[in-house]
Amino acid sequence: MKHTIMVMSFGLLPLAAAAGGPDCASWPMSMAGVWLKNAGIVDLTEIDEAKTEVRRLASERKPGRRYTQVYHFVFHDRAGGRYEVITHSDASEIECSLSEVSSYLVSRHDIAR
Repeated sequence: MKHTIMVMSFGLLPLAAAAGGPDCASWPMSMAGVWLKNAGIVDLTEIDEAKTEVRRLASERKPGRRYTQVYHFVFHDRAGGRYEVITHSDASEIECSLSEVSSYLVSRHDIAR
């Protein structure tokens, strides 16, 4: 019985980790798009927003109900290009823009360019 409870507890750990912190993807996604534009990587008018993929990689609670969050975004343009960006920023349950967003281009695939 004790073994069964322990196994069940380990099965719930991923759910507990996924539930940590607010869902603040919109702020870093917007800032990553602006960063891609300002860096001359892609024209934002060419991005197909409906195809944008979002995945939160980490959310670490800090003192004062603050969370440091890391997101992975995949932007797709209408010509078949694909731009993968990792962001790092701070958020809270009340405010998603507690810090600047650091953006890192991980991968760029230009097809038919």
